[in-house]
Amino acid sequence: MSVPRSVSEKSSGQVSVSPGDEGAQKKKGPTLIAPTPKSVAEIAAQIRPSLVKVVQEGRDGPSGIGSGFVIDSSGLIATNRHVIGEGRRITVETSDGKSLEVIEVVANDSLLDLAILRVRGTSLMALEFGDSDKLRQGDPIIAMGNPKGLTFSVVAGVVSEPRREIDGQPMIQVAIPIEQGNSGGPLLDEHGKVLGVLTLKSALAQNLGFAMPSNLLRKLIDKPNPIPMERWLTIGVLNPRLWQPLMGAQWTQRAGSVNVTHPGSGFGGRSLCLWREKPPEHCFEASVAVRLEEESGAAGLAFCSDLDQRHYGFYPTNGKLRLTRFDGKDVFTWQILAEVSSQAYHPGEWNTLKIHVEDQQITCSVNGEIVLDLKDAELRGGHSGLCKFRNTIASFKNFKVGGSLNGPTASPEEDDQARDLLATFLDGTTSHDAVLSRFLKDPIKGRSFLEAGQRRLEVQADRVRNLVSELHRRAIAGALRDELEKGDPTANLLRCALLLSKFDNPDLDIESYEQDFQHMADELRELPEIHAGTKSAVERLKQYLFQENGFHGSRVEYNHRSNSYINEAMDDREGLPITLSVIFLEMARRLGINEVVGIPLPGRFMIGFRANPQDAFSIIDVFEGGKGRTFEEALAAVGADGELPERFTKPASTKEILLRMIRNLLGQASDSKLATQDTLPYIDLVLVLDPESNQERVARALLRERSGDKKGAAADVRWMLEQHHGSLPDEQREMLQRWLDRLGR
Repeated sequence: MSVPRSVSEKSSGQVSVSPGDEGAQKKKGPTLIAPTPKSVAEIAAQIRPSLVKVVQEGRDGPSGIGSGFVIDSSGLIATNRHVIGEGRRITVETSDGKSLEVIEVVANDSLLDLAILRVRGTSLMALEFGDSDKLRQGDPIIAMGNPKGLTFSVVAGVVSEPRREIDGQPMIQVAIPIEQGNSGGPLLDEHGKVLGVLTLKSALAQNLGFAMPSNLLRKLIDKPNPIPMERWLTIGVLNPRLWQPLMGAQWTQRAGSVNVTHPGSGFGGRSLCLWREKPPEHCFEASVAVRLEEESGAAGLAFCSDLDQRHYGFYPTNGKLRLTRFDGKDVFTWQILAEVSSQAYHPGEWNTLKIHVEDQQITCSVNGEIVLDLKDAELRGGHSGLCKFRNTIASFKNFKVGGSLNGPTASPEEDDQARDLLATFLDGTTSHDAVLSRFLKDPIKGRSFLEAGQRRLEVQADRVRNLVSELHRRAIAGALRDELEKGDPTANLLRCALLLSKFDNPDLDIESYEQDFQHMADELRELPEIHAGTKSAVERLKQYLFQENGFHGSRVEYNHRSNSYINEAMDDREGLPITLSVIFLEMARRLGINEVVGIPLPGRFMIGFRANPQDAFSIIDVFEGGKGRTFEEALAAVGADGELPERFTKPASTKEILLRMIRNLLGQASDSKLATQDTLPYIDLVLVLDPESNQERVARALLRERSGDKKGAAADVRWMLEQHHGSLPDEQREMLQRWLDRLGR
């Protein structure tokens, strides 16, 4: 006689009974429903936020990529022991591309090939564990990971053998192809619960692999052996006798350079790395060469630090040099003492920062040129070193601190001689060997001089490149202005759109695209449908463009710049509503199809047409393959609630279409890391074509002021005051006048 097994409550809250439990089945009680298995797609979507990519950093960069998954929302990540290596730096990246700092190896076991990491992060979604002891042969399973670096892929299979012993360890044998990069990923049941950790691929068969049971991973969770990352690291670790990192981030050293990644734990991502030897108390100097991976970052010298929250910082940020005093842990206790621009600072290169501190005075220089000299005596003494903010990635070298860092300097006569020698080398009258012989007499001083000469030449080359670019863009702006001045319908819309493409691509061959477009029009010109009236011609043109030639709206990369260029829309048969509309409108014009216009609805440009001038427009949604819409359906498609202002519903002129295309490019440029540099050319172009555009006029004045061009900013503000003086409300006129006065000061 068998003993009936008891009813058990599952974690899902449903009540279930084991097969054969006849006694329980006869009792009255809750309906017994087994949890419904999920599809592979459902499980993949469910657990993807919990998956991570684990990268092991070696001597020459990334040396291995594996997988991992979140097992606790406080920041615990499970993976394989072999994925994290021995004493290697580890980086973790989430499925949405966020980089997480590893702060501790919570547990690791070489025999089980399992490891648990702790990352700095909150609100992570942990996976639920299943019971690996209950696995049966043939049970369906799912694996997810990063095979061969292909991020977060999924594969389904079955359990081949639930308890296969490998080298004395019980493992789960699975009929799943496990590749390099899958290691450390989760093995899941059909409800998305973790049954194991993928570990290795079978050498016997292509589609066999193994996983370490999840119940063994529980043992590491119950009995951790935590090691902080600063103790785990052996490669690239800073010498603790020389440096003291504070407030997190990842500070490493290689080939004499100190490198930093990840945000610090201080407010604003602040982190310090301080030199342990203190400089003189009241009068000292410190210097370092720093290079930012991106100029939007911030990293440089820290000094007068109390080894806690108080210190000064002198550092580049967004191309400017900033001196800040930090009196506490939050932004309200910080004070920006000064911020300046300097041509002595070279973006993207190594720049040498230096501070000279006296009892009352702080002097700051970059590449030998003094940029700041001010009084502030709030902090003195303490330690000097390096600082970084936000998510900056930066490198430092040649850090020095002491009473005086001034070395021997060349006399003005020696500088003149060296400069003359370099000039004769550049014009070809002095040989390579003769220059080297001269500078080898003092290689350090010679290299410094040559590097300074190199920077001067690069500045000159940049100025010439900018001149070439400005010449090209002004010529295109003039050609566009001339074309638009012809007025509708004489202005050539296609040529205007191609000129806009050439504005960013000087090598574009406009004539070849015009020829290709004309050939397209010639294919349709003699067809009877084209001559049978507007409606018939429009339907034939829709068929030609969207069915026969495959023109379509961009779905996957809608915001890609290529979609805004008419030549690339022609090449790829893919574009935005407005670029596709330009093609439709210009084809209609060349084929003599009357009453076809552009309708500039907000968010989606469309085409309107009518058989007779007195009729209402029918709408064509070119982004949806030429789909016909009523006007009401078109409004609903763009989310318009109620009536729209007339500018969105009346036919658009060639000038209005072109300005909308430019503003699309302007919006994309505004999202770039070099927004000021990238947006100004488009704002300039808008104002050439539409000088009355106050929105761009204000934007240009702000950008000019921000970049240090106060004269240009003042010219824009003065133009607005003079052109609109009589029509401006008193409040706006007074605001503009105050702005102009400030720029004048």
